[in-house]
Amino acid sequence: MEDTYLVRLTFGAPGPAIEGEWSVPGTARDRYTARIGLHGANPAAVIRLIEKSGGRQRVDRTWTARGEILGARPPVPEERAR
Repeated sequence: MEDTYLVRLTFGAPGPAIEGEWSVPGTARDRYTARIGLHGANPAAVIRLIEKSGGRQRVDRTWTARGEILGARPPVPEERAR
């Protein structure tokens, strides 16, 4: 089974989301970075780079207006409150 990479941009926990999926990790990282450039300063935006493998998803990095978090971490307080 081939790994795939997702970039997911959400605007608030129950809000709208934009998601793309790529099989090349470098392309997914480039798209993640591009989303940060476009939406990273928005306090409602959460941008994640996610690796999908064998039906499981692992968050590689997360960007919020506060900056980047590497690895899987609990959501920022604003996400939990919504």
